[in-house]
Amino acid sequence: MLPDEVAARLRFEAMRRGVSIAEVAREALEKHLPEGPRDLAFFAIGDGAPGDVAKRVDHYVAKAITRRKGSKSRSADR
Repeated sequence: MLPDEVAARLRFEAMRRGVSIAEVAREALEKHLPEGPRDLAFFAIGDGAPGDVAKRVDHYVAKAITRRKGSKSRSADR
């Protein structure tokens, strides 16, 4: 999964700090990945859902995120 050199650095850092490899990996990912949605509303499931949800899930998720960001910025303006 990881290149040998990266895996070795990960093990070394975990050992140096006295924590698990998973802890070091989680911290590194949190630091370097952009913030993502934390709580998407349950959407497009059940009666009334568009017929193409399974094929266009990325589109619908992006639309929900954009809508949510827009509502947060409007709330901040009040």
